[in-house]
Amino acid sequence: MIPSPTRQAPHGLLIANLLGQLAFGLLAMTICLPSMQEWAALLGSTQAAVQLTFSGYVVAYGLLQLVYGPLSDRLGRKNVLLFGLTVAGAGSVLAALSTDMATLIAARVLQGAGSAAGMVVGRAMVQDLFQGPERTRVMAYVGMAMGLCPPLATILGGQLHVRLGWQANFVLIAGLAVVLFVAAWRGLPDHRPSTTVQPHWLRAMVSSYAQLGREPAFILYVSILAMTTATFYAFLGGAPIVLGSYGVRPDGIGFYIMFVPGSYILGNYLTTHLVHRVGDRRMMWLGQWFTLGGIGLMLVLALAGLNTPLAFALPLMLLGVGNGFLVPPALAGTVGLVPALAGSAAAVAGLMQQMLGAVGGFAVGLFTHETAVNLGWLMIGLAMLGLVAQVLLRRVEPKPAGPVRAAH
Repeated sequence: MIPSPTRQAPHGLLIANLLGQLAFGLLAMTICLPSMQEWAALLGSTQAAVQLTFSGYVVAYGLLQLVYGPLSDRLGRKNVLLFGLTVAGAGSVLAALSTDMATLIAARVLQGAGSAAGMVVGRAMVQDLFQGPERTRVMAYVGMAMGLCPPLATILGGQLHVRLGWQANFVLIAGLAVVLFVAAWRGLPDHRPSTTVQPHWLRAMVSSYAQLGREPAFILYVSILAMTTATFYAFLGGAPIVLGSYGVRPDGIGFYIMFVPGSYILGNYLTTHLVHRVGDRRMMWLGQWFTLGGIGLMLVLALAGLNTPLAFALPLMLLGVGNGFLVPPALAGTVGLVPALAGSAAAVAGLMQQMLGAVGGFAVGLFTHETAVNLGWLMIGLAMLGLVAQVLLRRVEPKPAGPVRAAH
């Protein structure tokens, strides 16, 4: 394990390094979104095939987290992270050199498979290096970085596409992979796994997930994170449809959607200042009530017939703030419940967030959205499932079955 002195003195450059590793996958995922509308024509393919470049990345990004997590517990955080950055860099170079859609899809899958390491190892290293409220505070910084990534990446990607061509986005990501490789190699401490004789890596992986599966508190923490993500993805999937029905043109939709990520950044910022006084548990409850309050207010306005873009977007700022209160302590609890399995825990959390988020986005298509009413009911239903998980967490957490978390 990391020597205890390392855990006691958080350093600005260390935190910036971890934030870069965590944000890399989301940046690589979203920077090329503005280019996707032209890939079909440029590469002589169909729009359905173009969509596979995104879904292929997301699936690889989610599934490989299940592998990287236990491997980082077994082989060391830095080794797994450096391998992932190498794979992501190779995928980015292949994407930049692609001349047909099949190659681009394969490159994006490779890119997602490599980028997954940064998300898992970054979260696990937060557990290794920080404890107590400081861990939650760093998780809040992570949330702020994640909130900034999609809008900044799409703006930057669009500008690079227009000025230098769509390949420039992948060249930038390849270069960033090299920078982060050097930063991880030189700037991150080594996580030393146990020196005792260990079983085969596959058996160890199954054993790790089995142990986590026997922890009721872990299942509930992951459920809270997954339902929070599902609620947000439902918003992302439904907002363009609802805003379109209100007469908002495509070039204006992003402005209204930004209300939620912007307030999410604010919520994370407030968490960094409040968590030492309020505590993780109260921050999570505040997050739940802000989230439900924002969705509920939006739904009430829609039911009252106030069908305007601002009546839809402004109340959901409370949703963003609430998620900013809720996600950092929930993540800290997830990776801190069984410290020896922090990598495996981060992997499960990452996968379930992606999978349940995809379900939330898919569920949007099951309803019509002439107004925000149906979307509001869907979002409040998903958020209520997260609230139920938190109620159950309060009942099981005072009597943990496994090792007690240092943070709580």
